[in-house]
Amino acid sequence: MPGRSGRRARIAFSDAAAKQLENITSEAEIHALDRALVVISVDPDIGDPIPDATTGPRLLQYTDEVESVRVLYFVTALCTVVVVAYIEV
Repeated sequence: MPGRSGRRARIAFSDAAAKQLENITSEAEIHALDRALVVISVDPDIGDPIPDATTGPRLLQYTDEVESVRVLYFVTALCTVVVVAYIEV
């Protein structure tokens, strides 16, 4: 949603994603995830739909080629980005 009055979307984490965050120990991993989350919060529609994901909310994936990470997420009706998983590629 570019042009949404300059506001970023709120980021939330599913229980599984929160557990992943607890296990991140390196600064490089934290930086990589942070960079991807900033991009997604500025433009929640930047991700590509995950093929064959037909149950539940529309699941999207964003791959940050610079940091080699992939974030799986969905956007709620109130424009909150809910991170489902963080994957190093």
